[in-house]
Amino acid sequence: MNIMDELEWRDAINQQTDAEGLRDLTNQKAISLYCGVDPTGDSMHIGHLIPFMVLKRFQLAGHRPVILIGGATGTIGDPSGRQSERSLQTLEEVQANVDALTEQMKKLFIIEGDNQIRMVNNYDWTHKINVIEFLRDYGKNFTVNSMLAKDVVASRLESGISFTEFSYQILQSLDYLHLFQHEDVQLQIGGSDQWGNITSGLDLIRKREGSEAKAFGLTIPLMLKADGTKFGKSAGGAIWLDPKKTTPFEFYQFWANTDDRDVVKHLKYFTFLTKEQIDDLADKVQTEPHKREAQKKLAEEMTRFVHGEELLEQAKRITAALFSGDIKSLTADEIEQGFKDMPTFEATQESKNIVDWLVDLGIEPSKRQAREDITKGAISMNGERVSDVGLEVTVAQAIGGRFIIIRKGKKNYSLVKML
Repeated sequence: MNIMDELEWRDAINQQTDAEGLRDLTNQKAISLYCGVDPTGDSMHIGHLIPFMVLKRFQLAGHRPVILIGGATGTIGDPSGRQSERSLQTLEEVQANVDALTEQMKKLFIIEGDNQIRMVNNYDWTHKINVIEFLRDYGKNFTVNSMLAKDVVASRLESGISFTEFSYQILQSLDYLHLFQHEDVQLQIGGSDQWGNITSGLDLIRKREGSEAKAFGLTIPLMLKADGTKFGKSAGGAIWLDPKKTTPFEFYQFWANTDDRDVVKHLKYFTFLTKEQIDDLADKVQTEPHKREAQKKLAEEMTRFVHGEELLEQAKRITAALFSGDIKSLTADEIEQGFKDMPTFEATQESKNIVDWLVDLGIEPSKRQAREDITKGAISMNGERVSDVGLEVTVAQAIGGRFIIIRKGKKNYSLVKML
């Protein structure tokens, strides 16, 4: 299957500058292509993954991807998708983010072999250009009228846009020209909001290299959930690839909780499962939705891809323990992940009667209520029901010497940290 056929089946193409020409080119030879990300933070989130998963598909099809980290463009700021000027970061902040994203990209995409992904930083060629060269050699190729016509600029005219952000599309166009000339790159891919920047780059290439230059652009559709909300957000904010920002358990749960209406689309976009495998899971969504096999498979594939087999198994262990109530099977670190968003209390390590302990912490409103709940079997400690109102709570009962999990009723969990 030609890579373009696969992308079409996966509904991963929004716009192309020359669909027939790109198909012919990819049929003829392995091409070099690129996708970029600006270092506005020290981690990507899952929204960033959308175009890079397409880049990975090209890689697996034998093509030669280039990942661009925008050490230069990141100091300016892409106005795409914004209604106001962004705050500029210092060069030191940008470089720290460049380093972090580079390591993240290497972990996700670098493999051994002839089609190994190359990584570049546009600061390497941009910082050598002085302002006179920039205006004469590059700015001269752009008309203000054409720049104003780009959607990203037009949408900002009412609220205002600085010359700094206005010039962003020139810098990104310069990237495509440089990679075309020095890395044999013939295709740029990006999100749907990058169409204007991509076409500007193509215009620059043809003005500098001739109208017959074989260069192409492709964008990936904007991804919305079935309820119309933006993909990639949860109640707690963005879903980050950095496990310190979004734990592997939280990452796994995000995908496992995918709506039935979205799960097949996400399997196509984000996994490398075959058409036959995805069609089989799509059938199960229709015939056995209660088993949520498609969601489980999506969560497994994505967590394995981003965090690896070991952390996937950890996320599955936490999930199984929370479902079964087998809290004692978890380590202290797994408790910290699984109960991160639960109501949290702090207790000293001194021994104390269970009734007094629950009331002092605020888990129970009164001693009478605490005794009643214990007598009725409504209180569990670390997955085991408490029935003795005379029980003494000690640090020895804490998992890993750090945590005690109290469940009140069927669903009300509390995390107690032992100080």
